[in-house]
Amino acid sequence: MLQRGFMAKIKEKNKAIFFIICSAFCFTIMNACVRLSGDLPFIQKSFFRNFVAAILAFAVLKKNHVKITCKPENRIYMFLRAFCGTAGMLCNFYAVDRLVLADASMLNKMSPFFAVVFSAIILKDKPAPFQVGAVAAAFIGSLFIIKPTFANADLFASATGFIGGMGAGAAYAFVSKLGRGGEKGPVIVFFFSVFSCVVTIPYIIFNFVPMSAFQTAMLLLTGLSAAGGQFSITAAYTHAPAKEVSVFDYSQIIFSAILGFFLFDQIPDIWSFVGYGIIIAAAVSMFLYNNRKQEN
Repeated sequence: MLQRGFMAKIKEKNKAIFFIICSAFCFTIMNACVRLSGDLPFIQKSFFRNFVAAILAFAVLKKNHVKITCKPENRIYMFLRAFCGTAGMLCNFYAVDRLVLADASMLNKMSPFFAVVFSAIILKDKPAPFQVGAVAAAFIGSLFIIKPTFANADLFASATGFIGGMGAGAAYAFVSKLGRGGEKGPVIVFFFSVFSCVVTIPYIIFNFVPMSAFQTAMLLLTGLSAAGGQFSITAAYTHAPAKEVSVFDYSQIIFSAILGFFLFDQIPDIWSFVGYGIIIAAAVSMFLYNNRKQEN
């Protein structure tokens, strides 16, 4: 009986790993399309990203005959998930437009560390001293990417990308909270997407910039890939805790570096590579620590 329960848990974890790698690839495509869409306001880009995702989420809900409702006790968490996710997304889009693609992606990938921090606050999953040290190491690594000096012309964009990772981490912690509370993944995605559209509509009404056919196609592809990423990341964090599988989210850095090089001729500087190394080492160390702790 115990062995059956253990195998079932491993199966769920493997599902989560698969979904999180899928989400990393989808979000890489999303970031590349955001950049390829050209000189458009980042808020306008985010609106189209969420408009497409909302339509797809609604279609999935209707197809599966899932009611678009939220339990009363979960409504505040649904709102906070949508609010933090929207803030994180806007910051990420701003950074993607202005930084090397791999840098922007890595700063956004501070989210798993912030997910651990916010999980301690929201879910009462108290982190071990080792995990606290890993979060501190990741922060140090992020400084190598941000390069917080006045000589860095991209300092504001880098700091904004870092804040985006913080917002995403908080959002993922709320996803875990909602998953434990019995909310369906597509419902979570739908509420987030609609909330983000509503927040950005006033800007679109007064500041809309006409788009070419290519830009429209890129933004539609942004929405499609974002929806794939959102469904995948939501599935991942409802199948397993963030602290057990979040390290696999760093596969996005590999995808981003490859696309950044071939599409935009981007090569991160040496300090960024140092930062990548520190953050990925911290992530892998925390992953191995969690696995060892679970086995014991």
